[in-house]
Amino acid sequence: MDRLTRLIKDDMKPALGVTEPGAIAFAVASARARIQGEVKKVRVALNSGMYKNAYTCGIPNSARFGNLYAAALGAVAADAGRGLESLAEITPEDDERASRLVDDGAVEVVMDHIGSNITIDAEVETDQEWCAVHIRDSHTNIVAIEKNGERIGESSDAYNGGAGERSFDQGGTDADRVCEDKDIPMIHRYSLRDILSYVNEVPEEEIDFIQDAFAMNMELLEEGLASDRTVITKRLLKENGGKVISEHPLRTAQLLCNGAIEARVLGLSRPAMSITGSGAHGIIATMPLLAWYRTAGCPGEGPYGLPAREKGAADGSVLLRAAALSFLITMYIKEYSGRLSAFCGCGIAAGTGMACGLAYMRGADEAAAGRVIQNMASGLTGMICDGGNHGCTMKGIVAVDAAFRSVDLALDGVCIGEIHGINGKTPEDTMRHMGMIASPGMVETEKTIVEIMEQK
Repeated sequence: MDRLTRLIKDDMKPALGVTEPGAIAFAVASARARIQGEVKKVRVALNSGMYKNAYTCGIPNSARFGNLYAAALGAVAADAGRGLESLAEITPEDDERASRLVDDGAVEVVMDHIGSNITIDAEVETDQEWCAVHIRDSHTNIVAIEKNGERIGESSDAYNGGAGERSFDQGGTDADRVCEDKDIPMIHRYSLRDILSYVNEVPEEEIDFIQDAFAMNMELLEEGLASDRTVITKRLLKENGGKVISEHPLRTAQLLCNGAIEARVLGLSRPAMSITGSGAHGIIATMPLLAWYRTAGCPGEGPYGLPAREKGAADGSVLLRAAALSFLITMYIKEYSGRLSAFCGCGIAAGTGMACGLAYMRGADEAAAGRVIQNMASGLTGMICDGGNHGCTMKGIVAVDAAFRSVDLALDGVCIGEIHGINGKTPEDTMRHMGMIASPGMVETEKTIVEIMEQK
């Protein structure tokens, strides 16, 4: 298997609801599972990106929102063995138990520093003992566990496929992202040309697993369409003539993409397929591509109009290859910006990846793909992230519009030149500059965003 294929496969993970509440619940549940007794105190310390993203977002299977309730649910009922789907089996009774824990003042969640690298330090104290779990760099990458003052030599890492226990010296879940010989993310060892060569040459059967992302995200969309909680989805459906798939590519893309995002941020009970640790990234990186595939007249014989997997079925190769390109460009930008930062990685990183995938489906060559990146950098860079919340749906709408327009211009030979703004001499430079705007560029912006949210 090609290293880029492995990179995508290892990064694609189901995530229920906004990723950050799931990660908080996972961390607390991982500590709670290792001790006995009645919970007396839960304390969680987060980096600013984690704290902000979970601050007002919906929680799956709960009537409540935000950091405190995610931590409380981790203490009373979450299943650490399910990783980012740790809240999948929460009951109304669990929700009430968690609420009482919060009301009693037993749960504390604090932001301990401004930073784009993920940190979660979760402590649970019972009437008998205590345990602390420390997560770094990705949402479920446990790097240390302390119990009653002593370090434990093992940790539970469901993000690595739910394999259960692993030893600390295996390097964590991000090991494959970094080259063995240098402390450089693996994706940055490739140029746009290299990535396009891989996308063109990789055997279709090697990337067939990507189809799981389309299927999972379509199931989430269906949940949103059926829910009385979604409002933007209903409007997008109306704009698309009351059809999920119409003859209009952009309107169909808006519905498929942002209907799924709205369902996710409201905490509905279906997972999204995440990329770079974010369900919204995974949705934006894939769903508009499926919309183009279907509205362009490509046959859809499988579930949800996806290409059938049976041998001899209609060729879905272009969709899978476009999605692989979308994922890899998203990763390329995110490795510069950090997993969680003050800019909207969903719109900027995943939006740019999706735009490149869309251009690929429309026959773009390397030069045209470079123009797409220039146009997206000039248009969207700087869009802020003010947490995982209902507003993510609006940001997704902007990203889809920008991507379709950027591709139209690029295919006509039009782009914002390298002399202007943050655009670089190469696509790789431009993507690096996009990431730098977030980290270190928007550190003070992150601080201001969190202050505004807390003052409300």
